[in-house]
Amino acid sequence: MESKIEVLSTVTVDYQPDLYKVVDVLNRTLKNDDLMFGLALDKDDKEKAIFTIYRT
Repeated sequence: MESKIEVLSTVTVDYQPDLYKVVDVLNRTLKNDDLMFGLALDKDDKEKAIFTIYRT
C-alpha cells in the first residue's frame, strides 16, 4: 500500500521561537483527521518560516 501526502496549503510567516508549539498541537489534535502540519525555516531568509498543511 502506497502512502500519498498531498500539500493543501503553504504560507510564509515571520519566524517566532514558539511557532513549533502551534504546529505540535495541531499535529496532535488533527492527526486522526488525516492532516499533518509542517514548519521549516526559509532557506533564503532565516527570519521567515514556511508553514505547510498536508493531507495524509
